[in-house]
Amino acid sequence: MMNAVAPPLAPARRDALRDELPATVDLLRRRRAADIAEDDIEAYVALHWLEWHGGSLRLTTTGENLCKHLASQRTAAL
Repeated sequence: MMNAVAPPLAPARRDALRDELPATVDLLRRRRAADIAEDDIEAYVALHWLEWHGGSLRLTTTGENLCKHLASQRTAAL
């Protein structure tokens, strides 16, 4: 069986996922992954922001860097 390649995400969808990433990470830290929509999980994995590891989701290095960038933007806006 071959792996299907996901179609590229629309820019608006990617932006929405980026904006939701800190809340998604918070859900993961509170062990509430079941509260994350399946299509969001699939999109985060396709973007390489999250990955499956031993049956659980975790941030990739790219996802960690994006979260740091978003946090610095929030701090700069204050």
